[in-house]
Amino acid sequence: MPVIAHQELEKQITKIVKAMGSSLAEAKTVAHNLVLANLKGHDSHGVGMIPRYVEAFLEGVLKINQGCQVRSDLGSLLVLDAQQGYGQVVGEEAMQLGIERAHKHGSCIVSLSNAHHLGRIGHFAEIAASQGLVSIHLVNVRSLPVVAVWGGGDGRHGTNPFCIGVPIKNKAPFILDFATSRVAQGKMRVAYNQGKTMEPGYLIDPQGRPTQDPGVVVKPNADGKMGALMPFGEHKGSGLAIACELLAGALTGSGTWKPRPKKSRAIWNGMLSILINPQSTNTQEQFDAEVASFVSWVKQSPAAHPSSPVQVAGEPELAIMQTRMKQGIGIDDQTWADIVHAAKQFDVPINK
Repeated sequence: MPVIAHQELEKQITKIVKAMGSSLAEAKTVAHNLVLANLKGHDSHGVGMIPRYVEAFLEGVLKINQGCQVRSDLGSLLVLDAQQGYGQVVGEEAMQLGIERAHKHGSCIVSLSNAHHLGRIGHFAEIAASQGLVSIHLVNVRSLPVVAVWGGGDGRHGTNPFCIGVPIKNKAPFILDFATSRVAQGKMRVAYNQGKTMEPGYLIDPQGRPTQDPGVVVKPNADGKMGALMPFGEHKGSGLAIACELLAGALTGSGTWKPRPKKSRAIWNGMLSILINPQSTNTQEQFDAEVASFVSWVKQSPAAHPSSPVQVAGEPELAIMQTRMKQGIGIDDQTWADIVHAAKQFDVPINK
């Protein structure tokens, strides 16, 4: 598919976000975050989200130029309201506030509610890891109930990501970041735009029957009904998804998924983050040594396929990023057409 240099793509997306009324700083933050997701191979969370953001903004539900409102600050517990702002912006702000307190108190629990789409959660774990902190993130997604519970026949909640970040001395951090569905919904949008079908076991149609058509979670059928993604790991993934709903939705006050009469293009996230300074539980030297030795032990395992050596979470993304920074980012024609249409609503000319 056609490719575009990441620097140029970031400029184009910045123009669109700024034309919507965002400050230049906010526009750059949103654009950089989206392009970074593309660079790391997560096109589902990349620039293809811009048309959805434009729709949410035009509905009046995505609020521009917002920051975190501190509802409670107990030092090691910080309760924040994102005020319906861009998740890329308020998410970074929440991490910086939490990082300050984790360094001061040894740890910090950050409760973030009412954020618009946070994007790739691994980004926030990377920020924490860059400051030497371990982090755990649970997120709920209120948009459409596109994920079935284990044993169920329709969607009951969102893709509800879970993420853990661990710093590794002198190396890229361990970043475990995944949707609790078998695959992220955004990946279904990408597959649908590219005319692809999925492997069996990922999807059910609006009648609860197995299907390989990603369109069942992208476009409603003639009756206005959607299909659903299956949870990963059967009852285990389903249980973790429900835990994300209860902790990131109910505990933060952001809200859990429930039937809503009004359809909206907004994507609401609550996030519960736990930041831990390793020096508060161990010496830094001991922690670094244990992490390095275990990662080394894991990677010394004989590869099941000689052409694919054992990797730890975070390494595949770095490899993809190195390639795409050199070769550019591929954007399929349908996704690009959607971006162009979104830009035209603000008289922004863009091109590949």
